[in-house]
Amino acid sequence: MRELVRRKLVDPLARQLSQGVSPERLALALALGTAVGTLPILGATTALCAFAGVALRLNQPAIQVANYAAYPAQLALLLPFFRLGAWLFGRRPVAFSPGAIRAQLAADPWGALAQYGAANLRAVAAWAVVAPVAAGVLYLVLRALLLRSPLRRHREREAECAPPGAASGPSPANGSR
Repeated sequence: MRELVRRKLVDPLARQLSQGVSPERLALALALGTAVGTLPILGATTALCAFAGVALRLNQPAIQVANYAAYPAQLALLLPFFRLGAWLFGRRPVAFSPGAIRAQLAADPWGALAQYGAANLRAVAAWAVVAPVAAGVLYLVLRALLLRSPLRRHREREAECAPPGAASGPSPANGSR
């Protein structure tokens, strides 16, 4: 498991740092990818992360790695977001047992869709309250970690040793500015 995490998560992010993406921009991409990745709408986060990455000129591989890494958290947070949404709007939480859903669909399919659709909108509203705060905290933590990264220090030493006139600094093509 440790090897899988290193190969699929740590190594790609380390490559981004070695290719000139600033720790601040990488931290922002990871924080936003994680926050958007927990949106309580299954199947929508990849496109939303791509849009956010383009709009904010963030590194697409980094934001998508964070998005996909957040998938277990997205599943784990579905019920809490639905419950928080119900609480925020003074509603009773909807039932999520297969039997209750099946019975509601059998009795009134359109009513069940409307009920669960409204509950989902309330869950998104709850996410919209929590996600910016979580993304901000995550950004600050990731930024601090990435600024202290041994890979960053190695890159800075290489830049100091580079001959005069050698290309230095991040390029716009790699998503950092």
